Amino acid sequence: MSPYSASEESIGQRLKRLRLERHLSQRELASPGVSYAYISRIEAGTRQPSVKALRRLATKLGVTAEYLETGSEIGATELRELRLANAELAIRLGDSQAALDSLEEVLAESVAAGDRHMATRARIALASVAAEQSDHRRAVELLEAALTSEPFSPVDNLDFYGELGRSYAASGHPEKAVEFFERCLEELRGLPHPDSPTETRYAVLLSYALSDMGDLARAESVVQDALESAQDYEADPYMRVRLYWSLARLLEMEGKSSAALHYVRRAIALLEATEDTIHLARAHLLCAWIMTSQGKAKAALAQLTKAEALLGPHPTTDDAADLRVEWARAQAALGNGAETVAAAREALELLGDSRPAELGAAHEALAEGLTLQGDFAEAGEAFARAVGLLEDQRQWREATQACQAWGRMLRHAGRDEEALDVLERASELSLRVAPAAAATDR
Repeated sequence: MSPYSASEESIGQRLKRLRLERHLSQRELASPGVSYAYISRIEAGTRQPSVKALRRLATKLGVTAEYLETGSEIGATELRELRLANAELAIRLGDSQAALDSLEEVLAESVAAGDRHMATRARIALASVAAEQSDHRRAVELLEAALTSEPFSPVDNLDFYGELGRSYAASGHPEKAVEFFERCLEELRGLPHPDSPTETRYAVLLSYALSDMGDLARAESVVQDALESAQDYEADPYMRVRLYWSLARLLEMEGKSSAALHYVRRAIALLEATEDTIHLARAHLLCAWIMTSQGKAKAALAQLTKAEALLGPHPTTDDAADLRVEWARAQAALGNGAETVAAAREALELLGDSRPAELGAAHEALAEGLTLQGDFAEAGEAFARAVGLLEDQRQWREATQACQAWGRMLRHAGRDEEALDVLERASELSLRVAPAAAATDR
C-alpha cells in the first residue's frame, strides 16, 4: 500500500504505484512512442510526460489521463461544476452564507479558465446571495457582468431579467429598471408568436418600477392592460396573484385604500390555496401596510403576526426588514413609542444603505416613535432623513405625509417658525402627487 494519498503523489509515484498494483513491468507497460526507459525517467521524477504519453499510459493502466496527472478522478471543469452545483443547492436550502467562499473561488477559476458559462452561473448565484443580504449594488454588478459575458434572451430567462431589474430599483435607480423592462417587453412583442404569460410577467415588473419612480398613472395603466390581456388566455393562479398584488400596491400608493385592500385579499385567497408560504407572508405584509394607512393598526398587527409565522425563523434580510418597518408603523399609529423605536431601529440595521424608499419609511417610523417619547431633537433629524430619501425616490405622497408629521412635531415642540417652513415644503411636495392620489378614497 502506498505511503502517499493520491493527492500527495507525484505523477511518477502514481505511475509506479498503478503499474505495480497491476503487476506490470516497465517493459510490459511500454508502447510505441512510450519506451520503458521513458517510463523509468517519469517514475524517477526526471521527466514530465507529454499529453500523448499520459493518454497512452492511462489507457493501459485503466484510469483516466486526468487521474494519472492529478490524482483526481474528475477533471478541473467537472470539479468546478460539482462545487457550483453544491453551492447552488445550499442557496436553495437557505444556507447561502456557507456557499459564498466556494462561489467566489469557482468564479475566479472559471474566469481564469475562460469558462464563460460557468462564470455566468457563479455570478448569478452570487447575485442571489447579495440580493438576499440587501447588497443590491453588488447584485447589479454581478448580473450586469453575467449579461455582458454571455448575453441571453429575456424570453427564456425571466427570473434573471426580473432579478436584475429589481436590483436596479432596490439600489435606488428605478429609472434604469423602467428602461430595462421596457426593452424586454419590446423584444417580446417583436416575436413572431406572442408569449402572453411572459409578457404579463414583464408588465407587472414594469409597473413596480414605474411606481418606484413615482409614475403611478402609467403604472396603473400597465397593470390594467395586463389584466385585460389575462382574460384572453388561461392565466395561472400565480399570474393573477401578481396582477392583484401589483394593482393593490398601486391603489394604496394613490390613496385608494379600500380598493387596494379588495385586491390584496383576492391575492391572499389565491395564495392560501397553494403551499407558497413566502408569497402568502408577503401578501399579509402588503395587507398590513394598507390597513395601517387606513387607520386599522390593530388589524395590521394581526396580519403582521401571520406574516412572521409564515416567514419562519430565517426570513430573507429584505423580508425581515419589511416586517420590522410595518410593525413600527402600526405601533406608531397605536401610540406605542418604545415599541415603534425598537422596531424601526431593527429595520434600519437590516436595511443598511440599500432600498432607499424602505429606508425612508423606516426613518419616518423612527421619527414618529421618538416624537411619542418626547425626543424632538432626534425625531427632527429622522424626519429630515425620511423626507429626503422619499423625495429622492419620487415617493411624493409618502414624502408629503412625512413632512406633515414633521411639521406637527415641530409645532408640538413649540418651534412654530420651523414648523411653518416644513409645512410649506409639504405643500410644495403635495403638488407633485398625482391627482388620483389626492382624490378621496372610494
